[in-house]
Amino acid sequence: MTAGRDSLGRDKEGARIAGMFDAIAPRYDLLNHLLSGGLDLRWRAKAVRALALRGGETVLDLCTGTADLAIASATASPGAAAVVGVDFAGQMLRLGLAKLAPRGLASRIRLVQGDAMRIPLASESVDAATVAFGIRNVERPDEAFADVFRVLRPGGRLAILEFGVPRLPLVRQAYLGYFRHVLPRIGSLVSGHASAYAYLPASVGSFPAPQQVVAALAATGFSQARADSLSLGIVYLYSARKPDRP
Repeated sequence: MTAGRDSLGRDKEGARIAGMFDAIAPRYDLLNHLLSGGLDLRWRAKAVRALALRGGETVLDLCTGTADLAIASATASPGAAAVVGVDFAGQMLRLGLAKLAPRGLASRIRLVQGDAMRIPLASESVDAATVAFGIRNVERPDEAFADVFRVLRPGGRLAILEFGVPRLPLVRQAYLGYFRHVLPRIGSLVSGHASAYAYLPASVGSFPAPQQVVAALAATGFSQARADSLSLGIVYLYSARKPDRP
């Protein structure tokens, strides 16, 4: 991960990516569930468990999209966490906002349009942070890690879900075939936006390896940084903790 352009080696200028996500927003949730075979619900639950919420925390959900992970965090613990969801795609946030009142969550989840590299929150203002399938879309992930570190209170936990590439040869071959050929066709057909679902496998394939992400988190100052493989390596759960003050 380097400054300016990250190791994806492609232009991820914020306005262009935000426009792409706004275009696919109406079918985004449907395609998430369909293309993951429903596993996305299980992956989000694991991310929330990694935060070890006890109730009463304030949680940042960065790259919140349509707020599914924000909702999972807000309903995970008996004391009901308060969540701030941040995303740069306005249409995604509008769809997320529409989910809150029917679930009785309008007072516990606040959705804000903002940049992951310049999070619109005060330093040391949240107890935990999550990012689900959004860090690879950030122009400079290192800057996002640093700003998450800034807004976390000492002892705060971070959980990141991101797609990976399986290592087992047969699983890898089957997965790449699906990911590169089947998924873009289904995504294009359902969403009506071919380039977005061509971008997905390209961005995943060129995203840094798990050990590089862990190293970047450690270099930012996080402790206990690790990468756990989920679903045979289709997804990785990255977790880390901001150290307590000396």
